[in-house]
Amino acid sequence: MNPILIRNILVLGAGKVGGTVADMLAEYHRIAVTLADREPPRRELGDRLVRRAVVDAEDDTGLAAALEGHEMVINALPFHLAARVAAAARARGVHYLDLTEDVSATRAIRALADGADAVLMPQCGLAPGVIGMLGGHLAGRFDDLQSLHLRVGALSRHATNRLRYDFTWSIDGVINQYCHPCAAIVQGRPVTVQPLEGLETLVLDGECFEAFNTSGGLGTLCETLAGQVRDLDYKTLRYPGHRDAMDLLLNGLRLGERRDLLRQVLDHAVPHSREDRVVVFASASGLREGRLEQETRIARIHGGRLRGVDRTAIELATAAGVVGVFELLRTGRLPARGFVRQEQVAFDAFLATRVGRCYAGLDDSSPGDDRAGPTLAHAWPPQADAGQPQRGLRPPRGQRSREAREPGGFRRGAA
Repeated sequence: MNPILIRNILVLGAGKVGGTVADMLAEYHRIAVTLADREPPRRELGDRLVRRAVVDAEDDTGLAAALEGHEMVINALPFHLAARVAAAARARGVHYLDLTEDVSATRAIRALADGADAVLMPQCGLAPGVIGMLGGHLAGRFDDLQSLHLRVGALSRHATNRLRYDFTWSIDGVINQYCHPCAAIVQGRPVTVQPLEGLETLVLDGECFEAFNTSGGLGTLCETLAGQVRDLDYKTLRYPGHRDAMDLLLNGLRLGERRDLLRQVLDHAVPHSREDRVVVFASASGLREGRLEQETRIARIHGGRLRGVDRTAIELATAAGVVGVFELLRTGRLPARGFVRQEQVAFDAFLATRVGRCYAGLDDSSPGDDRAGPTLAHAWPPQADAGQPQRGLRPPRGQRSREAREPGGFRRGAA
């Protein structure tokens, strides 16, 4: 695989996650980014690396014009626009990445990939995304994989309402996950299971969570591991009591059949919070050299400041997924065209990217190591361990040397 020339990136969707993606690209790669949305920016920031633009992705002519002059588009728009943007990118030979969890959108994008001159790689966020990379990595560590259980939660730090939940990301995304069938493998057979079912209780580092089926988190992993694993599933982590409350709304009151009304109810009654955290947990078991063994991974990700702006945990964790993929693609460590799955990403290579340190708690060397404190929390920006500098990571602001930069503010060694 050869490096890919990418000098200009279009990020569609200037919301919280899209803005974080643009700033993360600028901060860690010093690459020119156009951050576009259908609404004009409230104020021009005068940022020489992140340029603002007005683009309506539902206008084919405007979208085509916006893609011109860019080698890659990262789509951070709502999931229902994913296939439209991917088709426009494919027609112009522009590399396409997105963050969608929607199964039908991914299926449509995959259908576009045959004969494409550029990469079409959806599902590059957290779940699907990083969790699929981790799942593929753990699967490869066993001679005979028996079970693989993947769990992710985007949680408010203080769940004080009856729903035990505040919105830390898209309401529409949450509803979509809670309303669509979910892929799994049970006793070696690919199956479809229902959202909100499969309720279980987990104790992770002494803290109690519940987990239940939600749609889209596995991405293409079921297909990839078919015939190689007995049991595979993905579930969302929440605080105990949340699932029953949502089951009442979706099924008891049948608001799953009236999603517009459900959205109004949730938007009216459930607050949004920027006081959040992300919990990632994976457990795999199987035979290794004839002995039954188990491996687990856990990481907790918290918010932090990026380019002078406070970012939530889910914004940073999601953006790190797609920006890490961009780096691997740009440096030739992923296929240069066609459909690419998340599990094709070598997880250790992802962790070694400039933003991969966000997920350092999932490293093979981390299980059982609580030296970083109770939660394996990581400050942002990611920093290498003391005495073990990591290529491409910026030192703390007060410790940067003049020699670390080239004239004009560019760091040496930028990919």
